[in-house]
Amino acid sequence: MEQHEREEVTAVNAARKGFYEFLASVYKLELTDEQIATVATQALPLDDEYVGGGYAQVKEYLRHRDSGTRQELAVDYARVFLCAGMYEQMTAPPYESVYTSEEHLLMQDARDAVLAFYRGEELDLPADNTTPEDHLSFEFQFMAKLVERAQAALEAGDETRYEELCAKQRAFYDEHLAPWVPHLCADVRAYARTGFYRGIADVTEGFLKLEGEILALCARAA
Repeated sequence: MEQHEREEVTAVNAARKGFYEFLASVYKLELTDEQIATVATQALPLDDEYVGGGYAQVKEYLRHRDSGTRQELAVDYARVFLCAGMYEQMTAPPYESVYTSEEHLLMQDARDAVLAFYRGEELDLPADNTTPEDHLSFEFQFMAKLVERAQAALEAGDETRYEELCAKQRAFYDEHLAPWVPHLCADVRAYARTGFYRGIADVTEGFLKLEGEILALCARAA
């Protein structure tokens, strides 16, 4: 691989890892004041139409933040992702099993399948974890780790390991992100009351649409 190609892939991998880690933090728990301040002040990419449009909505919401913003976002998070106060309908619980099992239940086949992927890279969750392993934040964290390890293999000149990790990224994306996350994003847009989470849904869906092309680039770099 030419030096300029290596530099391009390195930059792409750094951006992908950052995207996955950012999205994992947003979906994991209610945001803290520190996280809100960080998102409000950091430079976010606005060039891609869908991702940029989502970020613009996030930034516009945070432009008007005040002492009640954290609470407002926490209430919206609980409503959208924890189904708080929704007694007769499901909103957008961020678990793959809920979206892919026939009865829309937790801890179904998807959970076992993603756990097998994690263990294949010796990335078991902590023993005291009580959240189902197919929570979207864990899936995004796993992809970030695969990207990180692939980049390390590329820098070490280990083509076999790099190709293996590219294949794992492609398989995990095809089997455990692409089939259900767009449906989750549609539900977030339908139920979220803040522009922040509606924007995050756009960012998430737009980023995943780009991943197919990016993963193809990853494979060609081997």
